Amino acid sequence: MSVAMAEAEEQVLQGSWNRDLSNALESSSCELETMQNVIQDRDLPTEQRVKMWKIALNVAGKGDSLASWDGILDLPEQNLIHDKCQQLIDQLQAAEDEALSLLADVESVITFYCKSRNITFMENLGWPDLVKPLLCLRLPRSDLYNCFYAIMSKYIPRDCIRNGRPFHLFRLLLQYHEPELCSYLDTKKITPDSYSLRWLGSLFASCSSPEVTQAMWDVYFQQADPFLIFFLMLIILVNAKESILTQEYNSKEDLINILETSPAHLEVEDIEDLFALAHYYYSKTPLSLRKDNQNLFGSSLVALKDEDMDLSQALCLPISVPEILQANQQLADGVRFFVVDCRPAEQYNAGHLSTAFHLDSDLMLQNPTEFALSVKTLLEAQKQSIESGSIASGEHLCFMGSGREEEDMYMNMVLAHFLQKNKEYVSICKGGFMALQQHLADINVDGPDNVYVHWIVSTSGSRGSISSSADSESLNSLVDGKGVKSLVNKMTFALKSKSVNVKERVISFIENTSTPVDRISFNLPWPEKMIPDRHVSSSDRVGKPYRGVKPVFSIGDEEEYDTDEIDSSSMSDDDRKEIVNIQTWINKPDVKHHIPCNEVKETGHMFPSHLLVTATHMYCLREIPSRKGFAYIQSRQALNSVVKITSKKKHPELITFKYGNSSASGVEVLAVERYLIPNAGEATKAIKQQIVKVLDALES
Repeated sequence: MSVAMAEAEEQVLQGSWNRDLSNALESSSCELETMQNVIQDRDLPTEQRVKMWKIALNVAGKGDSLASWDGILDLPEQNLIHDKCQQLIDQLQAAEDEALSLLADVESVITFYCKSRNITFMENLGWPDLVKPLLCLRLPRSDLYNCFYAIMSKYIPRDCIRNGRPFHLFRLLLQYHEPELCSYLDTKKITPDSYSLRWLGSLFASCSSPEVTQAMWDVYFQQADPFLIFFLMLIILVNAKESILTQEYNSKEDLINILETSPAHLEVEDIEDLFALAHYYYSKTPLSLRKDNQNLFGSSLVALKDEDMDLSQALCLPISVPEILQANQQLADGVRFFVVDCRPAEQYNAGHLSTAFHLDSDLMLQNPTEFALSVKTLLEAQKQSIESGSIASGEHLCFMGSGREEEDMYMNMVLAHFLQKNKEYVSICKGGFMALQQHLADINVDGPDNVYVHWIVSTSGSRGSISSSADSESLNSLVDGKGVKSLVNKMTFALKSKSVNVKERVISFIENTSTPVDRISFNLPWPEKMIPDRHVSSSDRVGKPYRGVKPVFSIGDEEEYDTDEIDSSSMSDDDRKEIVNIQTWINKPDVKHHIPCNEVKETGHMFPSHLLVTATHMYCLREIPSRKGFAYIQSRQALNSVVKITSKKKHPELITFKYGNSSASGVEVLAVERYLIPNAGEATKAIKQQIVKVLDALES
């Protein structure tokens, strides 16, 4: 009886969802955000998918772009285009009449695109594969072209060819997060374009099933962020890392083939977690990756500029000066930099970024012993500055040179040293100290109200040579007030004096660079709180789920995963949730355990949160970004309703709680919640022990 009732309720919810979606898509004012709130990552029927993609690609209601074309197929490479299109149609196994019609559509779309854009079609381009998911929607030729054009313009990067700029950028991203894997592939002389050209050129359509591709595009088009593809590619490699590093391969070609076909293991149920992990890595990546490479995407016919940095020659990810200055100014979590000034001592002493740690790169060859001591001090200082909340703190190392190539040779050797040690989050300041000086001059740093006025100092605490009109006395006072002058003096003394104990130097360095913060602080070693408003609206729809479960991302994992997950949100909109003081709730006498974490939604978005465990219940408090120290009560679950707690093999910090009813006929899952929890083993152990106590009490 309960099963029948559940099925009836599911049918009611399905019908409600279909009506909501149809009404939203039929609305003349339907926007992407409204559509996201209704869809909530649910599988779309073909008819609704067509409408959603056209809205997301901004081609709904667009006219027939091919109307003025004469339809002549006469490009020099026409035979190649025809053959590639024929191969695509053969894969569809359509009836003969339909196959001929589809072939004419695809060949016309690709030919007209080449003619209108003055592009030569080449064999390794993934365009026919890119059309494949669109053909499954049975679009008219005009809509087929409009969607293809929109995808090519917005989501396929320029220079998506062998040795192209997008693949050099991806290698830097891989090196930033997975230096060991990047180094291994480098030693095998396997470049990203050798295995991911078809990934990027077809948005995975060439190596994934049509069902998986459509499910992936459903989410990808809603996110509307072309750079997200790089992070999806990264997650594919991260999940293949263990097998890549541990297995023996007969040849380089065998390894490339395994890499190239790895997305084929994806299933529709994996897409949610694929995007969740992609968003996590995105949040741990400097914004410069996107801001400095915006011209990779877009419909402009203008090619990449000659003055754009040659990423193939970049030692590591370049970071812009504005991002370095702004990152550590903000109290909000995100990427923060520990800046390492590698210029010679005399240049550093003359003027430097006030929060920079000095590591004289000349020592690497002149005095290796002192260099090794300095590196040890640097890493210890970085660690303790993070723990203390110093304004100079950051888990991301950014190396700064002079900006003159001939002078930065030794700095490049220092960079290579850190990279060889497989140190993650290593970057370089683009343009070096010269770019810093120029930037501060451009923004008129000498203005009395400028927040950067204290950022350039000398070892005596005086201002660097941006302007000679600065009042040294008042400036020194300002610097001392920030703790920066003492920071620089103590670091310089520490690195010059071998007799000072490393630990004492670091403690002194930290104490003099800590900034008192009048706020509640929850420091999470991994993962850090993510930017709460990325692709998220305050009007996110919550309530009873529209659809049931999806398993977790488990490519290559040997553990068992459940497939009965449903969305657990049972709260109303944020403005109707109860708002509480976080510290007050943590201090309640009945709270036995407090677990800082990130709540993970089905969309992949994460929200800084706190799990509070009492004798009988578990509460989730979601932090309010605009109200420091306050949170919404996101959920309240009885401990005796927990039917399963699962974790992920490759990401054990991702914990899933399932709530429901257990009976002789089985387990009925009513709600699912997922969290990223640092030290998840200890946290889940404490929760399980409390659950056992509750169940024992109920039995007695």
